[in-house]
Amino acid sequence: MPHPTTNDYLDEYDRELDEIVAACDGDVRSALRALLLVNEQLERILNCLNAELIEHVSRHRRKTLH
Repeated sequence: MPHPTTNDYLDEYDRELDEIVAACDGDVRSALRALLLVNEQLERILNCLNAELIEHVSRHRRKTLH
């Protein structure tokens, strides 16, 4: 199976962006605001998962050292 090219990814991004802008009644500024808010939420989730992972690794290391 051939690997997707960069243009394939860009075409998909363009389609998704068109959908997001359409969902915001054509208002590009609102679409950008929505994307920024979603990105913030994803960053918070990623930070929480990272903190949990660090805690898990720390607990595991303490158990193996005893």
